[in-house]
Amino acid sequence: MLDGPVVEALVVFTLIALVFAATARGLSRLYVSAPIAFVAAGGLISALTGAPDPETALAVKDVAEVTLALILFHDAAQVRPRQIGRERGLVLRLLLIGFPLSVLAGFAGARWLFPEMPILVALFLGAALAPTDAGLGAATVLNPVVPVRVRRILNVESGLNDGLATPVVMFAIVGIAGEEMLRPGESVLGAARDLALGVAVGVLVGAVGGLLLGWSRRRGLSTAHTRAIGVLLLPILAFATAEVLHGNTFVAAFVAGTAFAGAAAWADDEESALTLTELLSEPLGFAVWFVFGLAALPFVWSALGWREAVLAVIALTVVRMVPVALSLLGTGLRAPTTAFVGWFGPRGLASVVFALIAVEELEMDQPLRQAVATIAFTVLLSVLAHGLTADVLAARYGAWVARTMPAAETASASEPRPRRSVLGRARAS
Repeated sequence: MLDGPVVEALVVFTLIALVFAATARGLSRLYVSAPIAFVAAGGLISALTGAPDPETALAVKDVAEVTLALILFHDAAQVRPRQIGRERGLVLRLLLIGFPLSVLAGFAGARWLFPEMPILVALFLGAALAPTDAGLGAATVLNPVVPVRVRRILNVESGLNDGLATPVVMFAIVGIAGEEMLRPGESVLGAARDLALGVAVGVLVGAVGGLLLGWSRRRGLSTAHTRAIGVLLLPILAFATAEVLHGNTFVAAFVAGTAFAGAAAWADDEESALTLTELLSEPLGFAVWFVFGLAALPFVWSALGWREAVLAVIALTVVRMVPVALSLLGTGLRAPTTAFVGWFGPRGLASVVFALIAVEELEMDQPLRQAVATIAFTVLLSVLAHGLTADVLAARYGAWVARTMPAAETASASEPRPRRSVLGRARAS
């Protein structure tokens, strides 16, 4: 039986979600994205009724973790190695050069602004702020005025970098817990073992699942709908199996998506394979954004100082844009394109879930409080800044491309298949 406050929150959330579903297209004309709407609704309710009890706010952690697992699997599974083509070099530059530099830049910024912050907490903060959110970037990735090649680069990068951030974040959290003696016996070696086990579970579940569903397809033993159900079960199976075996659950879900993409060649011709995974993760994501608004705004109001605010602004600009610019040197892409790709690196659900995990697993001392406040404010800024500028800046960038027709940007590329948010579908329809 659910507790009274949980039921009340569920009623309020479903009513808000129903109103949003009925007005999504109209809201899109006002540049109001789903995260903006649900964070604002949560913040308004929190302002009127008071901040939720910490235990109530943490009750959504399980929902948030499952949501992130679905998103990690989906974003990795929809990146088809056979379809990346000539964008492979650019994507690898962003992931293997730009992303590590972003983590290091975030770490350096944290150590500069918070010299008293322990190294592992600063590492956690830098890694938690590095991944970008494919869902928040859907309005840009789906905008046809932006060259296909640029949209594909953004889509593939955001689909993979949250998976790359997960091992670093979990490594830092385990290390902090070991230092604080919160988990006797935990160690960096134990974290490495958990990561390795998560990888093994992910490879096994994703590859075997993809091959099994492909075998049933070839022999006419399944339908497109039942195969979509099977694909939906794969991230849940990987997540749960890793949990039972004490492996890293998020790494398992991400690796399962990557292994599925490599083993399930049949999914290239069956776009519906990932439909149910996407459809389930979307309302769950709405719930996370709603609770984030309920809990984050009061927390930010009470914990935010000038150093947290400065680091949040730096994280959305210098920490993202400079590494992107460095990684794209010598590629032939023009400066406006580099700036466009650098700016559209919104922070979203992955950062929120990482913060929730840290709050639950670690002692909420001053350094962690500063880190969580910085993450929360960065995500809030990103939801507003990227949500409100997506259409405007995409239109300006598209007009520049139409005038100059730069060769590298306008080279042929296959259309990206992003996680299509409600906002993206509303604008496209």
